[in-house]
Amino acid sequence: MVKFFRFFLVAFGAFLGLKGSTLALEQDWMTEMANPYYMQAASVGFGGLVGLVVGPSVIRGFQCSMTRLVATLNKAPTAEVMSGAVGLIVGLIIAILISIPIPNEIPMIGEYLPLGITLVFGYIGLVVGLRKKEELLNVFGSGGAPIAPSVPTEGSTPKILDTSVIIDGRIADITKSGFLEGVMVVPGFVLEELQHIADSSDVLKRNRGRRGLDILNKIQKEPYVAVEILDKDYDEVSEVDSKLVRLAKDMAGKVVTNDYNLNKVCELQGVAVLNINELANAVKPVVLPGEELQVHVIKDGKEHGQGVAYLDDGTMIVVDGGRRFIGETIGVLVTSVLQTAAGRMIFAKPKAMEKAL
Repeated sequence: MVKFFRFFLVAFGAFLGLKGSTLALEQDWMTEMANPYYMQAASVGFGGLVGLVVGPSVIRGFQCSMTRLVATLNKAPTAEVMSGAVGLIVGLIIAILISIPIPNEIPMIGEYLPLGITLVFGYIGLVVGLRKKEELLNVFGSGGAPIAPSVPTEGSTPKILDTSVIIDGRIADITKSGFLEGVMVVPGFVLEELQHIADSSDVLKRNRGRRGLDILNKIQKEPYVAVEILDKDYDEVSEVDSKLVRLAKDMAGKVVTNDYNLNKVCELQGVAVLNINELANAVKPVVLPGEELQVHVIKDGKEHGQGVAYLDDGTMIVVDGGRRFIGETIGVLVTSVLQTAAGRMIFAKPKAMEKAL
């Protein structure tokens, strides 16, 4: 394609040189000063040379413009692209209908007036189509009813799933709730790693791999997301985490993971991350010092006399003096809350002990 454009620019330059020499030779004084054939040949050669010299710069500028245009269209939602196209087509049709009865004999502007009308009405149609997107969707929808967003649009940010978040399984519940929507991208190298785990001789790994495949099948059935298996690999990179970072940069997407190390690598590389563990910590109920809770003490703690209990969301509660209540459900009073990188930890005392103090 680049060679074709360079040839076209050379031919176009030669044509302009020939056209210019022909116009010049129509002047009587120019015919007397130069040989017409030599002048035309020199003009054609000069025009072709100019096209050859400026060709690479013109082609690079054209390629950059087309790349930006394609990137902009890819980021724009499909609904906006379609509504803008409909508005542009309607504007051009109106411009053609208006231009037909206009005579070309109008002095000075007769030849250029239809072009101006086409540009103006095309722009007006494009703007109106974008601003009336919802109305156009309702018109072209079924029976005039609003179109339900059952399938994600192309403009949504792709979410790239890693192996750990697929095996974890909570991603299925999150997508089912509708909080995470759009295109879920599963790279081929992640699926290959998942299949390798499912075929492992170790029973635990094999069960985890099969669970991951089941989770993918479950996500595919959700109406708010679409699972796309992307057959793209980076042979020069060996680590799966590095491949995920590269792919996220190429797609301008977000990595969905619960791997702490991958989370840090993505942050260093400037890649957006959706961490399932951080989401789980964010939606845990807030517990403040002084609140009363009913907990079931299940085991003793690290320190002498401590008991350990857990909330329904998995938050660990360390009950000071709760060792003697192991196996019982008691009321406790929260004394402090500690937020760590691994999660949240709550310290409490039995209510009976608090009253005694």
